[in-house]
Amino acid sequence: MFPSYIKLSSAGLVISMFLFNACQLDETIYSSIYTEDFYKTAADAEKGLVAAYDPLADMYSGPAATLVPDFSDDQTYPRGVVGRNTLTLFTYDVNYTTQKTNSRTNESPQQIWSSGYDGIEKANWIIAKVPEATMDATRQKQIIGEAYFLRAFYQWTLTKNFGDVPIKTTPSYSQEEAIVGKSPKADVYKQIYADLDQALTAGLPSYPNVDKGRPSNEVVNALYAKAALYNEDWAKALEKAKAVINSGKYSLMPDVRDTYRYDKEDAARAENMWAFEVDPLTQTRSHQLTSLMGPTGSAAPEYAKTSYGSMFAYQSFFNSFNPIDKRRLLLDTTYIDKTGKTIAQKNITPITTDAVLIKKYQDPVSTVGMIPNIPILRLADMYLIAAEAEARLNGATGVAYDFINVIRKRAGLPDLATGLGKDAFIDAVIQERAWEFFAEGDRWYDLTRTGKFLTAIPKAVNSVYPVRTPTAKNKYFPIPQDEIYANPKLVQNPDWQ
Repeated sequence: MFPSYIKLSSAGLVISMFLFNACQLDETIYSSIYTEDFYKTAADAEKGLVAAYDPLADMYSGPAATLVPDFSDDQTYPRGVVGRNTLTLFTYDVNYTTQKTNSRTNESPQQIWSSGYDGIEKANWIIAKVPEATMDATRQKQIIGEAYFLRAFYQWTLTKNFGDVPIKTTPSYSQEEAIVGKSPKADVYKQIYADLDQALTAGLPSYPNVDKGRPSNEVVNALYAKAALYNEDWAKALEKAKAVINSGKYSLMPDVRDTYRYDKEDAARAENMWAFEVDPLTQTRSHQLTSLMGPTGSAAPEYAKTSYGSMFAYQSFFNSFNPIDKRRLLLDTTYIDKTGKTIAQKNITPITTDAVLIKKYQDPVSTVGMIPNIPILRLADMYLIAAEAEARLNGATGVAYDFINVIRKRAGLPDLATGLGKDAFIDAVIQERAWEFFAEGDRWYDLTRTGKFLTAIPKAVNSVYPVRTPTAKNKYFPIPQDEIYANPKLVQNPDWQ
């Protein structure tokens, strides 16, 4: 067995980079024809770049990238089947045994780890080899810039889930080069910044002149802002968020509900700056969110052709909204069945009488796969990042209020009450983020980066999960034990040893 980041694929077809016996860690590794002879032409470079997006699909088709944080947070919860409740109850182990035995690794932190390093390895090959390709110089530079962006995104995803993680910046020509130890989180962020700096010089196009699923130049700054926020680099977060806002390239959808409508995806790209696109880059890849969030037995036509009743919002979260908040319309306590009858909340699911349905990923028309995009970076995030970063730096200034009030206005809410102190204002921003980004894989990381998860999570309970007791070690997930076995230089997170 070898670390997950020594695998390589092109154009969606996985080609093993090394020949190995899973029981022998000292076996000689042979370079493949692919690594020696690929990336000679423009077509090779384009195919290699598409391959670097494939781990994104692995991460979002489960979708581990959203289910892992969402099932851990204080907004949404799963029907307790196939190992999902281990995330909600914080009972997972370093082997992620329950997910494995139920064939649900695609919903586990292990998928995030393996996909992240798979993507980094593929990006590394592009960065190392595409400069040698014979092709148009402008496109060559853009391809390399996209690879730097993807490497930064994968590295950021890993560190926000696992803390200190290996930094891998060169392709693995040998087994020795594949075995890398962990680096401190501070160094991980230095590498993320360096990669994003490279991406910003690559001449990536601005929206709307960007292919679906690809990052624009503004998206690079958006990831920069988000990474800096998590790194508590408030000045950088504010600078980059303002760069996106002031570019004028993106705009908020007037009706927040249209941000998620399956039939308004093209228009919604004005706000959904970068998303997991079911198509066109990953045409055979779908995701589960649509089918999980509708009621059981495919009972509500507006949700999906097929739905299982496997993911709901807590009643306490629904109750936290101001009744006039338009974002609350993306939740529901009733549904209309196939006969046109209104089904009461107590009958939504047999497992609890207070389940709340989530309406962000509805797709009433698709019969093969699910087509709604999963947002990764939205313009709304830039306003709230700017509000928080400004307050962290300068207190609850008028500038900070202006940023958050843009989002509240779109939601139909009055401006935030004036006169708040610095801490109270920051708490208000974090709460605004909760209402804005629920079921988008965001809330858990807001709770862990601010240390609020230990107090917030025990309050998010119901009859299905009456007691939830995270501990300090749950701030980060354990590194998958398979990776510890495969990499002699890799050590488990201290709290999980």
